[in-house]
Amino acid sequence: MADSLVIVESPSKAKTIGKYLGSKFIVKASMGHVRDLPKSQIGVEVENDFNPKYITIRGKGSILKELKDARKKVKKVYLAADPDREGEAIAWHLAHALELDDTEDCRVVFNEITKQAVKDAFKTPRKINMDLVNAQQARRILDRLVGYKISPLLWKKVKKGLSAGRVQSVAVKIILDRENEIDDFVPEEYWSITAKLTADGNPFEAKFHQLNGTKTELGSEAEVQAILKQIEGADFTVKEVKEKERSRNPSAPFTTSSLQQEAARKLNFRASKTMSVAQQLYEGVDLGKEGTVGLITYMRTDSTRIAASAQEEAKEYIIGKYGEPFAPETPRNYSKKATNAQDAHEAIRPTSILRDPDSIKSFMSRDQFRLYKLIWERFVASQMSSAILDTL
Repeated sequence: MADSLVIVESPSKAKTIGKYLGSKFIVKASMGHVRDLPKSQIGVEVENDFNPKYITIRGKGSILKELKDARKKVKKVYLAADPDREGEAIAWHLAHALELDDTEDCRVVFNEITKQAVKDAFKTPRKINMDLVNAQQARRILDRLVGYKISPLLWKKVKKGLSAGRVQSVAVKIILDRENEIDDFVPEEYWSITAKLTADGNPFEAKFHQLNGTKTELGSEAEVQAILKQIEGADFTVKEVKEKERSRNPSAPFTTSSLQQEAARKLNFRASKTMSVAQQLYEGVDLGKEGTVGLITYMRTDSTRIAASAQEEAKEYIIGKYGEPFAPETPRNYSKKATNAQDAHEAIRPTSILRDPDSIKSFMSRDQFRLYKLIWERFVASQMSSAILDTL
């Protein structure tokens, strides 16, 4: 008989985790948030220290009843929502709705949905992190305060039904500032000269760079014509040929934003579609005899950090597949580009590099395969040696 209840957000995640945990655990899905600010009013007491007024979301009554009934049958409840601010807030709301003691170690988090990661997470439950909860509440309250004031203005001036909030408002300001810069731009005329030459029967191009040893900018047609007169009928001499080796480092593994950009560029996916398919890969895909397995790590991250175990597995794979020269002597670590990056989770990567896309293609939909292939190839490349290019 089960003695523990585990609550996650989605049925697919519940199904995957349930297989890993066994019969001693009941795994239920809350279907996302169970409490939120009311839609019919602003829901924030501005004069009372911005206190939010939460209500049960319409349609979630039956889900809450099911969770409360399951709660009565077990000794322990674990809240295993996603490992971000939103997931922390979902866990906090569930704790209140189920009348749990949120100071107990009831929160379980894992960055990937694999058997080992899930079992390890349940060995070290923790308290609900109120800093993360408050961060989510602040964001939600700001959404409501800004949106409730700006959206009606949009309905009146632009179009009924449009929404605005903390993100759209700032984005509009950035666009306006950029548009003003474009309007204020003073164009400057510039010219270039390219000579089409041949040496030993091999054609090549040479661009004008300097005059009498001094770098010269061409700002008018008259200046160009003056140069052309000087070189008309002249013999050209190749003074020096410099051969160099240039190394090109691989790109870092994906963050949320870089994944969305690359999926849009290569797969023509919208951001919402990218995140929806990534969620499916994270929550688990049925791989036949292997069972349901989460194929990628958590997909909402601003970090390019990689776990040491994943780096080691990648090195072994690269050496075995391509040879030692293709693996760097020391694992590649990518620094944070943004100074305000939270670095709370790993970069987006496959949970095991050994699951190459083609070997599991038959278990995935077309969109799942294409996105997984993109993530897998980017991660493998990120752990390889730099490319050496010969340049002239």
